[in-house]
Amino acid sequence: MDYFNMQRLLGKTAMITGASAGIGLVTAKLFREHGARLAITGRDAQNLAHAQQELGDETLVLQSDTSVVGDIESAMREIQTKFGHLDILMVNAAIARPAPFEQVTEAQFDEINATNFKGAFFTIQKALPLLSNNASVIVTTSISNRKGSPNYSVYAACKAAQRSLVQTLAMELIGRGIRVNAVSPGPISTLGRRSGMPEEAIQAMRENFERKSPMKRFGEPDEVAKVALFLASDDSSYVVGAEIVVDGGISLPIL
Repeated sequence: MDYFNMQRLLGKTAMITGASAGIGLVTAKLFREHGARLAITGRDAQNLAHAQQELGDETLVLQSDTSVVGDIESAMREIQTKFGHLDILMVNAAIARPAPFEQVTEAQFDEINATNFKGAFFTIQKALPLLSNNASVIVTTSISNRKGSPNYSVYAACKAAQRSLVQTLAMELIGRGIRVNAVSPGPISTLGRRSGMPEEAIQAMRENFERKSPMKRFGEPDEVAKVALFLASDDSSYVVGAEIVVDGGISLPIL
């Protein structure tokens, strides 16, 4: 029996934040293929229009800024009106903005934190009234939350805060039947595309990752999406508070 030819999410309703491109969009397409009713959010109107074409008219596509609590609340109201409830929430929206530690400004710190940690925190909080009593919450963290990541001090710290939040909420919400877990990507082929970094810096970073990787390659978004599908489905019914690393072994200790 082919797991990926079965509809694992039939009858379920899912929301994915930051799903107008990259890992989020690929995961949204996979969830749709597996039968989920779907809502996605993003900030960029052009990317959202492309996502609507990719996902079809039945998908609720919302322009929403995860860093703004009012936008989160508005998105939840629209989802409640259209779908009534949520069975799956994937908290995926994130920004990086790499910069040397000594050059990080308060405005940059606040911007990254507002999306990556505050936004994740309040997305889950505002979704609670919609979450069914057998719901799955998935947070997209990063291997940078456990590894040193030069020029990503704020981003990595926010991802570590997300990991901590997953563990706390896993215990706090399981009494309601809500499972909270994380998927932790390593270097994925979309790396750097929206970071604002110069192309030569992105290429150098890619070559460095490929040298260090036991698999000698970058991961693909669909390899992360398939792990998210597992966490979203009933197949992970006994998985609570876990962080599944998808990084080709790059975070393994070097002996």
